[in-house]
Amino acid sequence: MKKFLISVVVVAAATIGSVMAQAQSVVADKVVAVVGNSAILYSEVVDFSKQVLQQRRERGYTSDRSAMSEALENLLLQKLLYNQALIDSVEINLDGVAESVNKQVEAMITDAGSIAALEEREGKPVFEIKADMRTQAEEGQYAQMMRMTIMNKVTITPGEVEKYYNSLRTDMLPIVPEQYVYAQISKLPSSTTQAKQRTRERLLEMRERILGGARFDMLARMYSQDPGTALQGGEMDFMAAESFEKPFGDALTKLQPGQVSGVVETVYGFHIIQLIEKKGNLYKSRHILLRPTFTEVELADDLKMLDSLATEIKEGRITFEEAAVKHSDDKYSKQNGGLVTNHEMLEMYGANDTSYSRTAFYKEELGRDYPYMRSLKPGDISEPFQSTDMRGNTLTKIIKLIEIIPSHTASLANDYLQIEEIALQDKQQREFEKWLNKKIATMYVRIDKSMDTSEFDNKAWIK
Repeated sequence: MKKFLISVVVVAAATIGSVMAQAQSVVADKVVAVVGNSAILYSEVVDFSKQVLQQRRERGYTSDRSAMSEALENLLLQKLLYNQALIDSVEINLDGVAESVNKQVEAMITDAGSIAALEEREGKPVFEIKADMRTQAEEGQYAQMMRMTIMNKVTITPGEVEKYYNSLRTDMLPIVPEQYVYAQISKLPSSTTQAKQRTRERLLEMRERILGGARFDMLARMYSQDPGTALQGGEMDFMAAESFEKPFGDALTKLQPGQVSGVVETVYGFHIIQLIEKKGNLYKSRHILLRPTFTEVELADDLKMLDSLATEIKEGRITFEEAAVKHSDDKYSKQNGGLVTNHEMLEMYGANDTSYSRTAFYKEELGRDYPYMRSLKPGDISEPFQSTDMRGNTLTKIIKLIEIIPSHTASLANDYLQIEEIALQDKQQREFEKWLNKKIATMYVRIDKSMDTSEFDNKAWIK
């Protein structure tokens, strides 16, 4: 899958409203720059420079360049991208931005102790604090989306990848960390049917409590196993029904605001869903997710079964590859003799390009499997152990280590995908800079003479 180099400071600008709202120093204000229809205040530069300094400390590096200069240049870039986004009718999730800002303000109120205390600290009413933060957050989101829109249009050919690789000095070539190639036999718990029924019954009980007056969001915070939404009471932003797993989306479209669905099964587990609001084909909802759970006795049976299977393989009565085809429940690997690929991950993220298929993994990508793999030698088979799949479902598995690829300097023959990614990022950045310089030349830009521009990276800003 493609990744994109996005300036850390530009991304941070999306949350600059939070930084501004929390700033306690008082700065004499004036307009120090104008880009298109957007003005930059001196106070904005000061507050953003504090963010720059904080990032430097967190990353452990120093710079001869002044933080004020870096902050001003990045604010100029953000304003230009924001103005162009409006011209090009780029869309962002405004409701999501508003919700994020509301949560930030709530956190600030908690930190201050009360709304009155926050207003006294910031010197303005809470509605102005919220409005300022929302304006800055929206501007940052527009800028970020505009940049991604530009860079997403950039593609790269194999010839360009080879040319990029050949242009690098030996000491500039990336180092590829140690990688592992392995096969697995993965079993779902034998008591899955019973565990699913227990999970359905738990959710039906919760649904009855909600219909009887219990708060859906409170139960979600207490019981939901979705780490991304549980702390928000199970709540999700406005999304199209097609964005969800089909059973979830189908159930959502049948609800009226306030209604709670029956139990819905997806690849992630079991859900009950409440529709909060509908706007056109977008749905704002909350849910409670539960996954089937298993007793130690139930899981012990699966460990015993795979232990016996591993013994048969080690004794030569069946090959690992034959056993995988016959016994594994992993649809992504069983027909390949258990050889593990990244196909499940590609499917989850909707990536259909088979050129990104691979069988070698960094240890950081192995998750809970790595501790059972690190002591193996190629050809060895692990003891059976409990694990989870990418969707959090419980599994029992055994692993056969096929190959350990040592850390090495990247080569075009063996590490094409890694080099392609780096080459694409390099091309995207170069194309973005070309686009930016053209826009600076045609968009109105004025910088007050009192501001130091001598340390700007891009001299095109200085007209």
